[in-house]
Amino acid sequence: MTDHEYADMFELAPVSLWLEDYSALKSLFERWRAEGVNDLRSHLRADRQRVAECSRCIRVLRVNRRTLELYAAASMEALVDGLPRVFRDDMLDQHVEELAQLWEGRTRFSSQTVNYSLAGRRLDILLNAHVLPGHEGDWGRVLLAIEDVTERVQAQQRLSMSELYARGLFEHSPVSLWVEDFSSVKRLLDDAREQGISDFRTFTDVHPEFVDRCMAEIRVVDVNQQTLRMFAARDRHELLRSLNLVFRDDMRASFTEQLVELWQGKLFQQREVVNYALSGDKLHVLLQFSVFPGHEQHWDLVLVSLTDITARKQAEAYLEFLGKHDVLTKLRNRSFFADELNRLERKGPFPVTVIVGDLNGLKFANDELGHAAGDALLRRAGEVLGKSVDKPACAARIGGDEFALLLPATDERGGEQVIERIGELVELNNQFYGGPELSFALGAATCQSGDRLEATVNRADQQMYVSKKAYYADGRHNRRKG
Repeated sequence: MTDHEYADMFELAPVSLWLEDYSALKSLFERWRAEGVNDLRSHLRADRQRVAECSRCIRVLRVNRRTLELYAAASMEALVDGLPRVFRDDMLDQHVEELAQLWEGRTRFSSQTVNYSLAGRRLDILLNAHVLPGHEGDWGRVLLAIEDVTERVQAQQRLSMSELYARGLFEHSPVSLWVEDFSSVKRLLDDAREQGISDFRTFTDVHPEFVDRCMAEIRVVDVNQQTLRMFAARDRHELLRSLNLVFRDDMRASFTEQLVELWQGKLFQQREVVNYALSGDKLHVLLQFSVFPGHEQHWDLVLVSLTDITARKQAEAYLEFLGKHDVLTKLRNRSFFADELNRLERKGPFPVTVIVGDLNGLKFANDELGHAAGDALLRRAGEVLGKSVDKPACAARIGGDEFALLLPATDERGGEQVIERIGELVELNNQFYGGPELSFALGAATCQSGDRLEATVNRADQQMYVSKKAYYADGRHNRRKG
């Protein structure tokens, strides 16, 4: 190849080429060595003017057409005159590294750094330099190839920013987020299909150990900050080593339903489940499960979001409680009593004993001591009657000072025992509390299969009035207290 052809290759190369003379730089390095400099990096960083002195030792001999285009220079002379604007700012640290590579005896060096065109445009460049053969002794000819990687660097920066943005959304989401690997679960489900399992729900009922194995095969990849707060964990390590405390009890049944839906191909799911914080607090959560797009074949990336709905569930439970209970006494209310009465009349079990009670002395407590004293007496009545029976029996407040107990599968003798139990509890209650004496007028009746429960309630009510008259007939009681 002729010299002319080499010249054409240099001139027409698609990358920026610089032919430079580093011989003055080599002489400078030799002088510094003679002065005792051993660590060039520290020597240069101690005084920035030394870096400038190195740069002045480098002489540009020739550049190609692509160099002039890249740096927006009209000519090589214009480019050389503008070099202080080309090599500045971000370039300093990388230039020190380039010089250090030469200092260490290398005839090739490279770096990724920043230059600027004469028009002021920032250029991210990849530089590769080579001391040409025959000039290793004096560095009289050094060839530099500069590739413009600005678009690639900017794309990487955009990708980095996008990843940072996504990470920020994940990390600071107001709901608990879990990234999980379900690939082992998928393999277990696929193996079950290959074994001929068709009725998967029945299979999980018969083989609960399969559900346990699937749950154990889930790998948690990452969790966000809200997850740590929600589950009262100090860090990810503490949470991940304590998952057996988080997912327990009621979780097994809901996870079985999740497996059934996965078996049916439902890769997005939503359900309400119960988890537990590491503090032991019960958490009601709305779980949303979704296999990441592009991972449908292996389920190796799954996003699970958990929204804490504990407050909502507590509110719902309280509203349900209010619908069936008397707020003051905490006993069942009249509406529940009527529904339970109808249910027992239809389904039993018989015999059913009904106890009707009237709280003695409530009017006196309200009139003479105030309604706060009357409310306190009603609360004490609720304590006694609530403790006197266990499910399926129930105690209800059916009026201002009227109460009733429904005792399914209980005969007359069972009813008498409950009345005796109430008497014992009343005695203990009066010993514990000061103020007005707690006292009930009680009546009981028993309903056999085929009889009307409403008539039984009326009979019990009549018996209660007999007890009420006896209470007032007792000379120890003032009639005003009735």
